[in-house]
Amino acid sequence: MPGAFLFVGGGSGMQKSLPEPVTIAEAARRLDRLERTVRTWASRYRARLLFKQGKTAWYDWHDIKTIARQIHRGEPVPPTPEERDRIRAAARLAV
Repeated sequence: MPGAFLFVGGGSGMQKSLPEPVTIAEAARRLDRLERTVRTWASRYRARLLFKQGKTAWYDWHDIKTIARQIHRGEPVPPTPEERDRIRAAARLAV
């Protein structure tokens, strides 16, 4: 994958997982979904875009996975990546 990723922590105090770069094709393969479905989710819910080169974009796998989980459960998908981060943090604390 071209380019380098540098992530710096925020000040929220919540434990955060580092973003895991993934293309739409790879996310679709992992989720066993059509690429066009995952691309629609990424667009509709404004998934966290990490990097773009030409026509290829890398998204945060954890954000895409959270979107898919909310849809699968029939629960509303929070409108921002930050709100989805909070859902993941709460789920980690509940375990």
